[in-house]
Amino acid sequence: MTKSTSTTEPANHIAVFQESAIRRVWHNEEWWFAIVDVVAVLTDSTDVKQYIKKMRSRDPMLDANWGTTCTPLPLLAPDGKMRATNCANTEGLFRIIQSIPSPRAEPFKRWLAQVGYERVKEIENPELASARARELYQAKGYPQAWIEKRLRSIAVRGELTDEWKARGVAEGKEYSILTAEIARATFGVTPGAHSRIKGLDKVKTGNNLRDHMTDLELIFTMLGEASTTEIARRKDAVGFDDNRTAAKEGGTIAGDARKALEGKSGKPVVSESNYLSLSGAEAGAVDGLEERQEKTH
Repeated sequence: MTKSTSTTEPANHIAVFQESAIRRVWHNEEWWFAIVDVVAVLTDSTDVKQYIKKMRSRDPMLDANWGTTCTPLPLLAPDGKMRATNCANTEGLFRIIQSIPSPRAEPFKRWLAQVGYERVKEIENPELASARARELYQAKGYPQAWIEKRLRSIAVRGELTDEWKARGVAEGKEYSILTAEIARATFGVTPGAHSRIKGLDKVKTGNNLRDHMTDLELIFTMLGEASTTEIARRKDAVGFDDNRTAAKEGGTIAGDARKALEGKSGKPVVSESNYLSLSGAEAGAVDGLEERQEKTH
């Protein structure tokens, strides 16, 4: 169990409330939600930041305690970059909701309670998260063989991030840099460039790169990350610099294997193929479950 969510795959950290995306992060043993996303869902405001500003001016007590109610945490911004975003836990959101005169508030409160309950149950029994993720991927129309590889890749990723945490790598930016190093050595492109090849930069939801990888892309991703984990252990890598070296070496092992396959098959592994044509209604829910699987053991 960890105290905060890895941000190596920021697009993973999405929950869905009535088909609206709510960004969130696991921090201090609980979910923290992006306040701007919550206010947008409950108000339909065209200028959410201005609405929050006016809401605080109308509620002096909320404004006075804003610094304790909110905590800036790294989340994926609309421009595709990780940025500090004001987030609140369930208690903080309940307080904010009190200042929003909206009939949507009660259903949202019930939804928050359900999200928290599911998270606690999945910590107690991680197999529940696996089962739910499998069901959601099936509902979206993914092939069964792909689903099994995807779930395995989540476990491999979780083992790697646990290793990084134990070896003094800072969650957030450093995780992102190391992930990019592995991907670059494995595929010859960064995760951002890989996403653009698949056209994922043109969509707002359901654009988690790994949910759009082919079987081979998933296999080489797992090889790169599993190799990095093993090298970090063998070399007893400590801190960012040592683990960056391990990430490059682990990715290179996968990259060499990819090049060997491409030489024999005559086809590139990195593909434009994606799953955007599948139903996207459950995309955010799958993203959230995926992140839980990667960080819960």
